[in-house]
Amino acid sequence: MNDSTFMTMMRLLPKSALSTAVGLATRAPVPASLHQAAVRWFAKQYRVNLDEAEGPIEKYPTFGQFFTRRLKPGLRPMDEAAEAIVSPCDGAISQLGTIDAGRCLQAKGISFPVDKLLGDARRALEFEGGSFATIYLSPRDYHRFHSPVEGRVTGYSYLPGAFWPVNQASVRSVDALFAINERLVTWLDTSMGSVAYVAVGATCVSRIHAAYDSIVTHTGHGQKVQTYERAIPMPKGGEIGMFEMGSTVILLFQKGKLTWDASLSPDVPVRLGQRIATRT
Repeated sequence: MNDSTFMTMMRLLPKSALSTAVGLATRAPVPASLHQAAVRWFAKQYRVNLDEAEGPIEKYPTFGQFFTRRLKPGLRPMDEAAEAIVSPCDGAISQLGTIDAGRCLQAKGISFPVDKLLGDARRALEFEGGSFATIYLSPRDYHRFHSPVEGRVTGYSYLPGAFWPVNQASVRSVDALFAINERLVTWLDTSMGSVAYVAVGATCVSRIHAAYDSIVTHTGHGQKVQTYERAIPMPKGGEIGMFEMGSTVILLFQKGKLTWDASLSPDVPVRLGQRIATRT
């Protein structure tokens, strides 16, 4: 299916309702034999490495629990060097670079505004001239996401929005896609300044869960902004949250704080814990 046909189909689909229905289906209990057959089919179709899962497929009574599975301990060691900024998840680089005139590159000829992405024009100014990285999580990937640096969670912003897919066809076609889809922004205070950590929803990503709070997206609530009186400690590699089905993570850093690893470019795979940048 070419991009044009795919996007025409996606414009016609009721994407929010579809995402809700998919979420309900993935959380519904089904006979064990049927569920396990579905998981094995999914794993084969998307080349999921079942050996990395914390437990056997029999451990997961629903597809949603399998999809948000943890990894076996020790499989994703963190680069513990003080200067290392690590990948927050398994996935592939979509784009990375410099925030220029309040915008980040989405795809060739398309960008998205940081103030709309964060839902906060004042805080967006903190990142002017800074650095960003967009990482896409495919269906085969581990779907929990973690902190790239040590710091403290000072609050979050839940921003309801659309449910466009975040695959390459959509990223190349939908203007400012990441700033209009549903997203959960986690604010980190670190020794290298403020970090904005944006988890972006998508078609069939029925919900995003925060690990540091009870907030769950796409559950009928409107926009919510929370600031903590006591910030929550977050170690490097600490769990920030998880996606029910795959999506995208965007990291924003302030100006002059890091240098991206020279090996990174669009479509390069990354794994949780590997160094993706070095503090300057």
